[in-house]
Amino acid sequence: MILTKEKGHYSKIGFKCGLEIHQRLSTEHKLFCSCSARLTDNIPYTSIERSQRAVAGELGLVDRSTSFESSRDRTFVYNVFRESSCLVDIDEEPPHDVNPEAVGIALRIAASMDCRIPDEIEPMRKEVVDGSDPSAFQRSMIVGYGGTLDVGGRGIPISSIFLEEESSGIEDTKGNIAVYNVDRLGIPLIEIDTDPVIASPQEAKEVAMKIGLMLRLTGRAQRGIGSIRQDVNVSVSEGTRVEIKGLQDLSMMDEVIEHEVERQLKLIEIKKELAKRKTGFGNVVNLTSIFKGSKAKIVGDALQAGGVVMGMALKGFKGILGYEVDANRRLGSEISDYAKKAGVKGIIHSDEKLEGYGFTDSEIEDVSKELGLKEGDAFIMIAARKDICERAMAFARQRAEIAVEGVPPETRAANSKDPTTRFMRPLPGGSRMYPETDSKPIPVDAKMRKHADAGRIDIERITKELEDRIKNKQISDQMLWSPELQLFNMICDAHNGLNPQFVASVLVEKFKELKRSGIDIDAIDDGVIIYIFGKYADKSITKNAVEELLKAVPRSTAQVDKLIGSRLRRMDYESVKSLVKKLGLKDRGEITRRIMSEYRLVVDGEELGKAVEESLK
Repeated sequence: MILTKEKGHYSKIGFKCGLEIHQRLSTEHKLFCSCSARLTDNIPYTSIERSQRAVAGELGLVDRSTSFESSRDRTFVYNVFRESSCLVDIDEEPPHDVNPEAVGIALRIAASMDCRIPDEIEPMRKEVVDGSDPSAFQRSMIVGYGGTLDVGGRGIPISSIFLEEESSGIEDTKGNIAVYNVDRLGIPLIEIDTDPVIASPQEAKEVAMKIGLMLRLTGRAQRGIGSIRQDVNVSVSEGTRVEIKGLQDLSMMDEVIEHEVERQLKLIEIKKELAKRKTGFGNVVNLTSIFKGSKAKIVGDALQAGGVVMGMALKGFKGILGYEVDANRRLGSEISDYAKKAGVKGIIHSDEKLEGYGFTDSEIEDVSKELGLKEGDAFIMIAARKDICERAMAFARQRAEIAVEGVPPETRAANSKDPTTRFMRPLPGGSRMYPETDSKPIPVDAKMRKHADAGRIDIERITKELEDRIKNKQISDQMLWSPELQLFNMICDAHNGLNPQFVASVLVEKFKELKRSGIDIDAIDDGVIIYIFGKYADKSITKNAVEELLKAVPRSTAQVDKLIGSRLRRMDYESVKSLVKKLGLKDRGEITRRIMSEYRLVVDGEELGKAVEESLK
């Protein structure tokens, strides 16, 4: 990393950062219909197929991001489900009235962040042509603006809070065909946006954690993978705003932002270097004849499938395509990301070790002659079906031309395995919003405002209540900030006889331990987890069996019952006494060790202690 953590570093480089936090709300129904707002594993009963294109927004302009997505010429298939999707989802029926439950939750969140609430909530359409919505737009409405959130004693301005529809969930992608599930589409989603005043990557993480805490404390936030997503907007002096979408792991947020800052600084360096050179871009040239019988597999496979090889000269770019802009990523990687959006696997460029592909020196010399390369020039090549190749070259040229200008305004996706990012599409502008003509505005009356104010989140009060309930400050502090807080409350409310400290320790400590060992705890439904704790509460299983059941990742209560019946049924007290008596030992420690080594999953530790005490008396 070229960055330093010295005080004031980020202000010196003109660092600007703002957050967009998206959280699915836990409601009975979707936002604009009466379908269930809970995801199911049901098999879809039918599917529909559509293509999408960009249209002009309210100002008569076509947004650059929607124009780019439309030019990719993709086909979208939507899987439809009986309980969780309907004609509204696939845009074959007008939207129903806005879900009042979702509006109430959203207004409560807005009030908790001291936002101004509009007198009338106006549904809008936001154009989306990436395929995630069959209608090619998302319904969205502002429910609060001009708020403030205290984070570490500093007031972070909340510019706006939106209530909107969740998008469809991506199921599969093959070539230019993308498959989506519409069961997720239309679930109420809250979006909280901050002003770009966040001073450092670490503060960004702290702000995201605080917003996440506020959302969980409503008790109306959905749980599970993908239910909350953090988007980050980052820029530096001489750079431009870049939006990074889909950060799921908060622990990596500061690293992702640091890498984006470094990437922008490196792209600015490239811009300055190119400014010293005489740059230009040649025409796209068909190079197929050069590679007839080539030993290079990457072009050989394309030609065998009836494809072509095309190339383009990048004048003055020699050495620049191989310039590193992030960990294991170069400018050539960024150009390749654009080309891939056309459906190719990537590009070949002259700053690479071309012999590694199997190209001969004579082939490269012929390419240089055909493209008219001079000293200091570079080239890119793409091998694919002719129409795809032409589109990919156009995208690649677009990114190469932007290199002369510096940092492109982009929407990028966070990679899951490291702090780097990848290109998704150009950054949206202001031309994709227009009024929703099928939904009436919602007047915000005095009763709605009063309800929102009454539901404000009081963190101090909730913290004190949690400490009183758990009676262990360290565990209660962990529980307060844990994503499992809502589940903790649901378990304790469902089973009054449970020890809250035991429940909390399992959720914040045991869950973390199991996840580190590769157990997919997030795949277990909340209802199943509550059921498992209920089996401990009614003395059907032991504490150790709770962990054993979680390790098995049961998908239903029936599966839990089957596991208990087969090997985890708690031994009754009389049987425990019989075990102790059968051993005939007088050493308390030895009795406990022997029995627990064999029966730890079915013998309760407290009952064993009691039985041993009786036996020794």
